[in-house]
Amino acid sequence: MIHLTRKERDWVLYDVGNSAFVMLTATVIPICFKNVAEGMGMSAADSTAYFSYASSIVTIISAVLAPILGAVADIRGFKKPVFACFVVLGVLGCAMLSLPVGWLLFLGIYIVAKTGYQGSLTFYDSMLTDVTTEEKVDQVSAHGYAWGYIGSCIPFIISILLLLYAEPVGLGNERAVMLVFLLNALWWLAMTFPLLRSFEQICYVEKKEHLIRESFTRLYRVMREIWKNKKMFWFLAAFFFYIDGVYTIIDMATSYGKDVGISDTDLMLALLLMQVVAFPCSILFGTLTRKMEGGKLIRISILGYLGVVLFALQMTKAWEFWFLAVCVAVFQGGIQALSRSYFTRIIPKNQSAEYFGFYDIFGKGAAFMGTLLLGAATQLSGTSRTGIGLLSILFIAGYMLFRKAEKTNQ
Repeated sequence: MIHLTRKERDWVLYDVGNSAFVMLTATVIPICFKNVAEGMGMSAADSTAYFSYASSIVTIISAVLAPILGAVADIRGFKKPVFACFVVLGVLGCAMLSLPVGWLLFLGIYIVAKTGYQGSLTFYDSMLTDVTTEEKVDQVSAHGYAWGYIGSCIPFIISILLLLYAEPVGLGNERAVMLVFLLNALWWLAMTFPLLRSFEQICYVEKKEHLIRESFTRLYRVMREIWKNKKMFWFLAAFFFYIDGVYTIIDMATSYGKDVGISDTDLMLALLLMQVVAFPCSILFGTLTRKMEGGKLIRISILGYLGVVLFALQMTKAWEFWFLAVCVAVFQGGIQALSRSYFTRIIPKNQSAEYFGFYDIFGKGAAFMGTLLLGAATQLSGTSRTGIGLLSILFIAGYMLFRKAEKTNQ
């Protein structure tokens, strides 16, 4: 295991913080929404579809904002304060989910919270060039995801205990849910402070007189550079498809499991197991890059996810969901960490936020396609199995385009 510097550790800690919110979006938030919506007479298929649409709205907002804010954040002294603004937005949104509201307002607050989370990642990912060296980038990136998975288990276990024992100890379900959201918001904020304290923007461009005009000019130059650099272009095209499938599975696994009859307790405990398994697997993938090409490991992960989707089509039992959770855990951290470090290597270091703005368009910002596809297919067919099956197209397309990127020299 590599030795992490203080700046690298502080950078990793932010993953520990925001991963608590990621766990909520994968478990508690969709369960709470579906319970509220179905309690008001909404069908299971419709509640899954509406939650998918809300996730799609978030990714569209992120796709529009990410490259513009990325261009501004690359200017000296801008990256940290813009990052902090999105963190505050996400933390406040997470805390406000504790309010007892109807299903529509709940979705609105969720959109605000997740927009803050996704916006912060544009700058967090780009900070990687400021906190570590090119030799360590694969392993530091992998450590971020790995410690994020295991660290988020702490507030998640407390959250599970609050929810499972709310009635026996006289707390009540509503108060327990309120405490869960407040606890995770505070955890996220606390884990952010070390990075805000120690981060120094080493890679930057100087501020020009006409800030907005210059930012859009540099944005246009980046778009032209991506188009001209075919290796970067084909990688982003591949990333668009395969990571879209990955994030759709993360966002919608609980809703799908609930639709096929898996209990709330099994869903939460299986996803807790996923976090525990993902920790060593993420570090393993980072370590394997010393002996195996990162691109090959990305290809293996894409094929692994394709297998997950095909197996999920026939899932009906709780043990099958547990098995799938472990399978996802094996590949999840690896494919995210290696994609991030792969992109870090092929971009100009002093324009990292600009380029990661486009990375988010093709990745998290483009994930609306998967959730929209799943939601529409589920609503039209009346079953979420149809939507899950269509996700296989994303992984097949992603694999083929990634092979094309690897064969391109420039």
